[in-house]
Amino acid sequence: MPIIDMHCDTLIEMISKKKSLLKNDLKVSIGKLKEAHVICQFFAMFIRLTDHDTLADAWNYMLTIYNKFVQEMDENPDSIKKVTSYNEISRKQNKISAILTLEEGGIIDDRLEKIDELYKMGVRLITLTWNFENCIGYPNSDEEQIMNAGLKPFGREVIEKMNDIGILIDVSHLSDGGFWDIVKLSSKPFVASHSNSRTIKNARRNLTDPMLKVIADKGGVVGINFYNKFLGDSEIGTISQMITHIKYIKKIAGIDVIALGSDFDGFDSRCEIRDSSEFGKLVDLLKLNNFTFEEIEKITYKNVMRVMKDVL
Repeated sequence: MPIIDMHCDTLIEMISKKKSLLKNDLKVSIGKLKEAHVICQFFAMFIRLTDHDTLADAWNYMLTIYNKFVQEMDENPDSIKKVTSYNEISRKQNKISAILTLEEGGIIDDRLEKIDELYKMGVRLITLTWNFENCIGYPNSDEEQIMNAGLKPFGREVIEKMNDIGILIDVSHLSDGGFWDIVKLSSKPFVASHSNSRTIKNARRNLTDPMLKVIADKGGVVGINFYNKFLGDSEIGTISQMITHIKYIKKIAGIDVIALGSDFDGFDSRCEIRDSSEFGKLVDLLKLNNFTFEEIEKITYKNVMRVMKDVL
C-alpha cells in the first residue's frame, strides 16, 4: 500500500547528529521509507525561535537546514527527489518524492517577500506557528487568552499570499482563534499536518469536533500524529490508539479528511510503529478493523494527493 507521511523532523536530527538520509538510526531514512513503500515524505525545516538571538539568525539556520535537504537530494538521485507539485510526485516504487515544509512561519519577520523566497526554494507547506507567538499569530496554549487569540493583521496577508502562490496552510500548533480565522479567510483547502482528535485525547494540539468537520468541509486533511501524548494515556504510542482516533474522525468528519502525519524524529517516547519502515502495521490493523481497501488507500495516500492537486 503506498504511503504519504505529512510530517517528520528528520532534517534537524540529521544535522544535530551528523547523519545521512540514505541509512541512519533515526526514525526516517531512505531505506526505511522504501521498505514501507512510502511514495512521498514531507520533510519539515523546524525552527525553535528561542534558540536564536534574532529572526535573521533564525532565517540563516533555516538556510542551513535547506542546504542539508538539497545535499541529500543531490547525493541520492536514484532514490529520492524534491517535488513541488502534484504532477511531479513519482509513482515508482523505488523513487521517493520529498516535499519541503517549514515549521515556524515566524521567521518571515513581517515580510511577505520572504514567502516568495520560500516558494522558490521549494517549500510547499508552512506550519504557521510553533509554540510561540509570532508575526502571524498565536500558538496552542493552556492560557485561554492566547488560545482564543486570532491571526494578526499581517497573518491575514500571509494567508492570502499562500493561497495565491500555492503553499499549503498548516494549522497544527495554531491557536483555536487563529484556526477559525483561517476558516474565514482561506479560499483553498488547508491541513493539520500532525494532529489528532481533542475529544479522544484532550491535548491542546488536537482538534475539536467542529474543527475536524470544517477541515473536511473545506476539502483539507488531518494527519494522524503518532506521539503518545496526543493519542491517549499510555506511555507509548499504540496502534490501537491510532485506530481509535481514525474511527472517531471518520464518524465525525468522514473518511476523506484522514491522513498520516507521524511526527517521526519529533518526539522521544516509544511508539509501536517504531520507525517509517513499519507503517504496514497500521495498515494491517485497519484491515482487521474492517476498513475497506478503498478507505485505507484514502488514509494512506489518496486524501493527501487530492489536497496537493487542489492547492499545489
